[in-house]
Amino acid sequence: MSTHTAIYMRWHKVKRVNDDVMRHPTDEEAWKEFDQTFPEFAADPQNVGLGLAIGRFNPYGVLNQHHSMWPIFVFPYNLPHWKCMKKNT
Repeated sequence: MSTHTAIYMRWHKVKRVNDDVMRHPTDEEAWKEFDQTFPEFAADPQNVGLGLAIGRFNPYGVLNQHHSMWPIFVFPYNLPHWKCMKKNT
């Protein structure tokens, strides 16, 4: 990982504004509860929080096929929203 990216991976602990407005997943109650449940993990700003989304996908709608595709998306929650949701040009 580059030094530039590593700085952004600590953003959620170091630079995030804490004003009780939902701007990032770290502002959610579930994230705060996780931090209270696992204080050792929450204490180190370099630990990576990941989100995982999966979905079953049958591209042609054929129900008797013996296979399907399962796309898996992994999101790093440590990055600021303008880095992980940036539009490609």
